[in-house]
Amino acid sequence: MFSPEGERTEVMVGKPSNSLSKLRLTEEDFRDLREVQPLLLTDETLWFYEVRYRGEDTHEGIPCWLIQIRPKQILSGQRRFDGMLWIDQRDFSIVKSEGKAVPEIRTMKQENLFPAFTTVRTKMASGYWFPSETLADDTLQFRTGPVRIRMRIAYSNYRRFGADSTVTYK
Repeated sequence: MFSPEGERTEVMVGKPSNSLSKLRLTEEDFRDLREVQPLLLTDETLWFYEVRYRGEDTHEGIPCWLIQIRPKQILSGQRRFDGMLWIDQRDFSIVKSEGKAVPEIRTMKQENLFPAFTTVRTKMASGYWFPSETLADDTLQFRTGPVRIRMRIAYSNYRRFGADSTVTYK
């Protein structure tokens, strides 16, 4: 949830299922789930990226511009998106994104690799596009051998946050 001031609050609504046998989820994986895969670009975050026009395409009958974005620079501890965006030509909204979270982390003792993914958005009654599903089906190339990862994240029950209050003076 986001407060009117833009502060984020997370509420777990169910127990996640874990069918991982050869992988371990890291803090970077959870940050990617929250921040990179549902990708929210704002005036404040867009300047972190190099943006290139790559042509036109359609997504589910919607005329889109294809835009490639890549991080200009990644500082220690940062997570960024590297990939393609499908931008609705009518309202300039992101309707689809395909790419990866970067950087991959490789040290002498550990490897932290991340799958390529696709996030699809759905236009809500409010007129805004929100993520509806993120899918990944990728093979991560570890030093110990390849590991296939398949992932599906469904986003649902979007509701406008609001509160009513009354101030009474005596």
